[in-house]
Amino acid sequence: MTENTDDAGERPGLGQLGTFIRSQRKLAQLSQRELAKLTNLSDPYVSQIERGLHQPSIRVIRALAGALNVRAETMLAYAGLMEETFTGQSNATDTETAIRCDEQLSDEQKHALLGVYRSFVAANPTED
Repeated sequence: MTENTDDAGERPGLGQLGTFIRSQRKLAQLSQRELAKLTNLSDPYVSQIERGLHQPSIRVIRALAGALNVRAETMLAYAGLMEETFTGQSNATDTETAIRCDEQLSDEQKHALLGVYRSFVAANPTED
């Protein structure tokens, strides 16, 4: 049995995951080397994941998610391994994830919008 691949040799979901990881890394203003160091992965391995050439384990996805400040569930959804649903709850994690995942925004726009959002949240402390 052979694995399904697209014309570029990427497996379904891996290209999307790699593109998402690259976008989030750039948004976090990290180089591949810096991301690799934060996650205890090799530079070439991070590059292969970003290019959709390697399927990372759940442990690696969790490490990347932590370093990029993204929910692991979001990354699993991009890999096609999990269906992510946004709840109607208004919390910073869901809002920031929605901004990070919006393909209509450029990285610069995402960065600016996250900055504005975080400043508004900081100005309005929550009541316990």
